[in-house]
Amino acid sequence: MTSSTFTDLDRRKRKTMMIGAAFALGSLGLGFASVPLYRVFCQVTGFNGTTQRADASAAVLPVSGRVLSIRFDANVSPGMPWEFYPEHSTDTVTVGARDMAIFVAKNLSDKPISGSAVFNVTPTQAGAYFTKIQCFCFTEQTLQPGQEVRMPVLYYVDPKILDDPDNKDVEEITLSYTFNPVEKVEE
Repeated sequence: MTSSTFTDLDRRKRKTMMIGAAFALGSLGLGFASVPLYRVFCQVTGFNGTTQRADASAAVLPVSGRVLSIRFDANVSPGMPWEFYPEHSTDTVTVGARDMAIFVAKNLSDKPISGSAVFNVTPTQAGAYFTKIQCFCFTEQTLQPGQEVRMPVLYYVDPKILDDPDNKDVEEITLSYTFNPVEKVEE
């Protein structure tokens, strides 16, 4: 073999190694980006019961005579010393009209406890049309020992739900929350 043959062989090995390294770095980047990308996908499509989010200036018009029953469900993760429940377990809302639900949380422990609520909507295909304007689930909540708070959820069901064949038989939507403890890092 000549020295130019080794040079061509070395060049091909380097090219293969560079392609492999680029693929590995791309895979690593995609791994880190997958959680935020999945979250965006769910928020845009309502996939898996993910609700939509709108600001207070969102313009929606109620659809006269079209009502849905909304059921509220509240849970705390095992071992979390909170009591958590909706003030009213159901509500009847006009499609497109803003409504408010109140949830109550109480810290049953003798120390401050922080929690973060995760939520979903069932049936899951209705999540694309269930829109929250204000919600305690958007931020972490810290309750002092024995503190009880009333937490509002301002929402509406988008009138586009009426045009979706997958939701034609939906008469009730369940909005479910589960509070999980948030561990505070001591500084």
